[in-house]
Amino acid sequence: MIAITANFWRNKRVLITGHTGFKGGWLTIWLNRLGAHVTGLSLAPHTQPSLFESANIAELCDSHIADITQPEVCRNIVQSCQPDIVIHLAAQALVRSSYQDPLATYATNVMGTANMLEAIRFQASTKVALMITTDKVYANQEWCWPYRETDPLGGHDPYSASKAACEIVIQSYRDAFFAKAGIALASARAGNVIGGGDWSKDRLIPDAIRAWQQSESLSIRHPDAIRPWQHVLEPLAGYLSLIELLWREPHRAGAYNFGPDAADATSVRDVIVQAMRFCDGAKTEFASSDTLGPHEAGALRLDVSLARSGLGVFPRWSLAQSLEATMAWYQQFAGAGDARALCIANINAFEASQ
Repeated sequence: MIAITANFWRNKRVLITGHTGFKGGWLTIWLNRLGAHVTGLSLAPHTQPSLFESANIAELCDSHIADITQPEVCRNIVQSCQPDIVIHLAAQALVRSSYQDPLATYATNVMGTANMLEAIRFQASTKVALMITTDKVYANQEWCWPYRETDPLGGHDPYSASKAACEIVIQSYRDAFFAKAGIALASARAGNVIGGGDWSKDRLIPDAIRAWQQSESLSIRHPDAIRPWQHVLEPLAGYLSLIELLWREPHRAGAYNFGPDAADATSVRDVIVQAMRFCDGAKTEFASSDTLGPHEAGALRLDVSLARSGLGVFPRWSLAQSLEATMAWYQQFAGAGDARALCIANINAFEASQ
């Protein structure tokens, strides 16, 4: 992997939207360690506990609790912090929640992204903007082949559709405005992430942790669904590497997949069976894939050739290593471990691995 260089990030002004969320919290901790000046824009944490509060992330950045669906909020924050780099993570990020409130999902994901792009295009200081979407932006064919960045966009559920729409908005802003202004605008499509500090509802590992720590049986809705699982530090490292490249070579802006090798995409059942090894007494009930909950994609794999050949980004941790680090994080946190220190220990180990 291309080295992430502290010299590059030192004193850079970085705006992170979604800094109160799972990935945003980890990213804020990492960029603070690299010497960046981070401004955060996000809604208040939506889980209890949350990584944002447990790790005191507000101490590591200029934190603003506000709503990106309000254009003036985005404009005012961008104007006040004058970011060199913008990393847009803020989103309604749950598939099942998108079925329950599709309009809020579209408002946050599509118009929130457009609001941020509109604010950035009038900010002369910004050189790179990276918009994070998802691996679910592709028109899913339920086939065995991994999806490439050039494959058609689509989305059965409102979450996936909203993120596919984001990709079209991003491409439009890049072509119509940002390329002429010299701003490198890219999007990142990452696979399913795991790691300590995620307490979101209807996510596999957080649901498992809640059940097993209460000596309850975990119920799995779609055990045979295949996803490109990876530790949260894997895509974050990819994002940082991409931003460094785009700073030097803005013409490389575009869409990039980040995930494990396609052959390493694994079923929900296999992930849980491996995770149970790290938790004594863990119990799980595997339901029929066709009986519970709204539609979700059955198979999803990503082709990460572009990230490898263009950025030199290769996975550092196997799924087994990722699960071991994740389960240890939760266990140590439950034993009164310091959340920020646990994250930093993971970052140190990840940086040291090759």
